[in-house]
Amino acid sequence: MRVLVVEDEMRTAGLLRRGLSEEGYSVDVAVDGPDAVWRVSEFSYDAVVLDVMLPGCDGIEVCRELRSRGRWAPVLMLTARDDLAARVRGLDSGADDYLAKPFSFDELFARLRALIRRGAPERPAQLRCGGLRLDPATRQAWRGEAELELSPKEFALLELFLRHPGQVLTRTRILEHVWDYTYDGVSNVVDQYVGYLRRKVDRPFGITQLETVRGVGYRLRAAPAAAG
Repeated sequence: MRVLVVEDEMRTAGLLRRGLSEEGYSVDVAVDGPDAVWRVSEFSYDAVVLDVMLPGCDGIEVCRELRSRGRWAPVLMLTARDDLAARVRGLDSGADDYLAKPFSFDELFARLRALIRRGAPERPAQLRCGGLRLDPATRQAWRGEAELELSPKEFALLELFLRHPGQVLTRTRILEHVWDYTYDGVSNVVDQYVGYLRRKVDRPFGITQLETVRGVGYRLRAAPAAAG
């Protein structure tokens, strides 16, 4: 298994290299953000151990850049023990797990084994489909370059469709995911909110992407069609 360690503090980088090598990993070391982005773009790694505090660009920017380039190697981010904000931003940028410093090597090895077992499926930080784009971390959505003003329920509904593009979602499934099992409101709330969403993501742009599948539910088309 090949692992990239991204750490600018040479003593820590050396300890990580030695510990991982003794555990049987093949280890490369990058000492700054641009070097890390280049290495992951050029070579295949089974996992990346990424420090948050780096020269050039920090670990959060490195992770976001890797995901934007379609590099999905699992990322274990190293953070200061009391830096909750960095942990949250790291996970939102596409990191898979974090480990607070100081850490034990036994825990580091266990977390790496778990990440490598999962493999490297695509996990984009932003969801995209046919001109629609949504960022779950910042709670923003766009049609092309135009930012969409959505209510919390409209945002949750659009996120559900973007996570399942091309799939027909039944009203029951939508209700369970966007509301909950105990919802006791009006029976046509799904139809109402799909209508609200269409008036914001489709109609102002003269297109139809969110379509009705008669008798079944709704589907977000992979590509929009001209309205009418």
